[in-house]
Amino acid sequence: MTSHDRAAARALDAADPLARFRARFVLGDEPRVYLDGNSLGRLPKETIERLDSTLRKWDADLVGAWAEWIDLPLRVGDLLANAALGGAAGEVVMADSTTVNLYKLAAAALAAREGAIVVDPDEFPTDRYVLEGLARAHDRELRRLGSEPVEGPTAETVRAACAAGPTALVCLSHVSYRSGALCDLRAITAAAHDAHALVLWDVSHSAGVVPVELEEAGADLAVGCSYKYLSGGPGSVAFLYVRRGLQQELRSPVQGWFGQRDQFLMGPSYEPADGVTRYLAGTPPILDLTAAEVGIRLVAEAGIDAIRAKSLSLTTLAIELHDAWLAPLGFSLGTPREPERRGGHVALRHPDAWRIRCALIERASVVPDFRLPDSIRFGFPPLYTNHADVWEAFARLRRLVKKGEHLAFSEALARVT
Repeated sequence: MTSHDRAAARALDAADPLARFRARFVLGDEPRVYLDGNSLGRLPKETIERLDSTLRKWDADLVGAWAEWIDLPLRVGDLLANAALGGAAGEVVMADSTTVNLYKLAAAALAAREGAIVVDPDEFPTDRYVLEGLARAHDRELRRLGSEPVEGPTAETVRAACAAGPTALVCLSHVSYRSGALCDLRAITAAAHDAHALVLWDVSHSAGVVPVELEEAGADLAVGCSYKYLSGGPGSVAFLYVRRGLQQELRSPVQGWFGQRDQFLMGPSYEPADGVTRYLAGTPPILDLTAAEVGIRLVAEAGIDAIRAKSLSLTTLAIELHDAWLAPLGFSLGTPREPERRGGHVALRHPDAWRIRCALIERASVVPDFRLPDSIRFGFPPLYTNHADVWEAFARLRRLVKKGEHLAFSEALARVT
């Protein structure tokens, strides 16, 4: 038996300490293989029950339920900090969207520091767009790294960018959305701090699948979403992290009433609350928070180290199958090979990637996604993805491309890829 046998994948699943979590998600119709949890995680069964309970509480208690709900952004934030982010209590709040949170923290950092904004040219688009707007509004240079697209930013490229002139803020993704490359959080943070810059990390593609360890790395700021590996649901509430030592120094540019010191005094002017609460703005979305809490508790129960170990096993199998089956068909690996350099998803590159992605969904019941110019991304959330899923998906992919089935599909991109 080799590692390329179906039996080998099943043997890995039989020994999997996290196998029991798969039954706690709604898996949908077989024989579909869902490998896009890096975009939208599956629905936990408990979420249905918890949302139903919250709706009933709304019905029964109406506005009186706010006495129980009002601190959910902080309570769930503390849970997330401990379960997946390596932060302390009082350093994380659940709020708004990733885009809004990135704007709030980046603008606060620029108000406190002089100099340029450093960003990777391959950074997730919404992050780049927000930073472009802030650079224009604050009359700051937007300085781009010279990083390699697959391998991602390094401490050396960050240090070189910061050496080009005064730097206020370095903003990077912990895991690259396209390639899955995992940054060295500690080394890059140290390089930015050597240049007296603050660092803002987007951990959307690492929270819940990679130990983030913000506090240990000395990270200043972070944002992320809850709908990928945390399974909070489509468009679910995001989160932000502010290192305790920075919380009083920085001031959110969005002065909403949930960040006000004495919220229900309804005073004539704004005075920010102490601690991380000051980075809240408007009324929190209770249904979103309820759903996000379920997914975060599942991650906490499984343990982030066990999740990481299984994630590496899944991505290693994917890379082995790529080398054996797909490289001879014109594919190339778009993700770092070294285990310590990759997150929870694997990108395969092919000149006809878009049509192959379409054929996979329509002809083979395998669901990945596509990112320009030529990458098919396969995400493997460890709580419900098993090794047999990886084997089966790649076996179907090999058969499909060998037969040329993808050639029947249009090269025109759809709106959602």
